[in-house]
Amino acid sequence: MRQTHRTLRVRTQGYGTHEFTGEVRAWLDSIDGEDGLVSLFIRHTSASLTIMENADPDVMRDLSAFLARLAPEDGPYIHDAEGPDDMPAHLKTALTQTHLSIPVIGGRLGLGTWQGIWLLEHRAAAHERAVVMHFIGE
Repeated sequence: MRQTHRTLRVRTQGYGTHEFTGEVRAWLDSIDGEDGLVSLFIRHTSASLTIMENADPDVMRDLSAFLARLAPEDGPYIHDAEGPDDMPAHLKTALTQTHLSIPVIGGRLGLGTWQGIWLLEHRAAAHERAVVMHFIGE
């Protein structure tokens, strides 16, 4: 049994979704991970992670629109220290995920045919986001 980790930097352009399945696969290949578990953790409170369909881009557009309706910028928020998108970004993160676990089977991510790993950027401005990738296994 072994463990290893790396921090992946993902540059965003503001609101939107960014698939990074390929980067996780490339890292897994580089460490020769065969069987185990990959954990992904985003080190932010205004961006999040999800596993979602990667075949039709309308899925991610609909998800983004849904989250925008749940946490609109013009809501009655007390916390607005960094602007009108600040508290809605925190709410969207709370409603989604900051940590994912994906099985590794025979050197491959155990994702379904149409599943991809996505970063959801909940802020209007561009950011560089840090995602800690951790592998435990053989």
